[in-house]
Amino acid sequence: MGFTPVILRLTGISTKAVQRLSTSGASTAVATAGARLATACSSARSVTRKEQIPIVFDRCYSSSSCYSTISLGVGHHGVDKHDDRSSSSCNLSERGSVAGYHVNPSSSMRAVVFRESSKPVSLEYLQIPRPKSGEVLIKTKACGVCHSDLHVIKGEIPFSAPCVIGHEITGEVVEHGPLTDRKITDRFPIGSHVVGAFIMPCGSCFYCSKGHDDLCEDFFAYNRAKGTLYDGETRLFLHGSREPVYMYSMGGLAEYCIVPANALANLPSSLPYTESAILGCAVFTAYGAMTHAAEVHPGDSIAVVGIGGVGSSCLQIARAFGASDIIAVDIHDEKLQKAKVLGATHTVNAIKEDAVEKIKEITGGMGVDIAVEALGKPKTFLQCLQSVRDGGKAVMIGLAKAGSTGEIDINRLVRRKIKVIGSYGARARQDLPKIVRLAETGVFNLDTVVSQKYKFDEAVRAFQDLDQGKIVSRAVIEID
Repeated sequence: MGFTPVILRLTGISTKAVQRLSTSGASTAVATAGARLATACSSARSVTRKEQIPIVFDRCYSSSSCYSTISLGVGHHGVDKHDDRSSSSCNLSERGSVAGYHVNPSSSMRAVVFRESSKPVSLEYLQIPRPKSGEVLIKTKACGVCHSDLHVIKGEIPFSAPCVIGHEITGEVVEHGPLTDRKITDRFPIGSHVVGAFIMPCGSCFYCSKGHDDLCEDFFAYNRAKGTLYDGETRLFLHGSREPVYMYSMGGLAEYCIVPANALANLPSSLPYTESAILGCAVFTAYGAMTHAAEVHPGDSIAVVGIGGVGSSCLQIARAFGASDIIAVDIHDEKLQKAKVLGATHTVNAIKEDAVEKIKEITGGMGVDIAVEALGKPKTFLQCLQSVRDGGKAVMIGLAKAGSTGEIDINRLVRRKIKVIGSYGARARQDLPKIVRLAETGVFNLDTVVSQKYKFDEAVRAFQDLDQGKIVSRAVIEID
């Protein structure tokens, strides 16, 4: 069921000018809107040039019983007239439209809020956020439980507080920001199922213009440094007090979240919301590492150190890319057993045996072509470096506690041409649709990576379980 929103912003307009709009060559619907606005203006005080009168006109073309909805507002003084002539059989949820001026400002949602490292996260009530141009409001269906959020919760990675955590989501499009480009609204129409990437590219900075979305200047300068979107403002506020609440990526552990359209990809109906949430971080991170940093080729030997949500995704992608020896390294036998299902040809328990020596034994004394570190620990950083053959690549994708450092044998690095490469994630605009396609075709098996599911009310326990090592691969919180 489709809609065409027409938004007119009239600044510093007189009542006569509005009356002219209603009698000009505009369409009947817009002329009617102008007439109603003229009536509203005449009953309100004079409008100054600093105020705006938004007209929002939605028309449902697929139902003859659904006419128009006109919302009128004057500045911040609360003049708000709402004339809804749609039949009772065509409400907002059925139409799939939640235009910004239709949502009651007092509407609230629940979200998982981090305030300080000495306290657990909590479910709090926030106002439903309003998207701006180029942004999309998502009704969140599921959000992954990631170690990056845990780093924030434990104070290991500094971040603005209070903030809503959660950064790998699936959901349904319910609103586009005003003046959003038609290409975006066509690509993600109301009601679309979508998946969001945790790296949200601006699309226009130096790096984005070169296709390097993973290095987006605005994402790191605003979201990671300040907890805002790219106008320097958060979209989240506490319900009632309107205290600002910051956003870790899109702040996905909430009933609604706002995502810049550049970070979205359509999710086919064949893929479930819950399991698909991990595509936006765990799989996204692994794909970026395997594709752009490691540049895996058929026949390459690979060791993955740390078999959590990201590490287990690396195993599947390495297998899909044709790697030969795929070695999984961890300290938990349960994770190593699962690694064999995900594509590992060999497993190494780093507590029971020397991981570096075992990897060299498996590879005939050479070491692997590519070693991937997915934990962010100084010890595993060193193991990763020592596991690669001469001329090999050590790819670092695990985030560490702020200020952590890793050891490097400088002489071996120089003499034996060792490459050390960092990788934060994939490139949303180019890669996220490809990642979705891998899942859709069954090349990447989502079910084998998602090991636990939690309800929204169990979010606190989910992160406690993650911290205690009780989650084998990846957990997902269902929000519905």
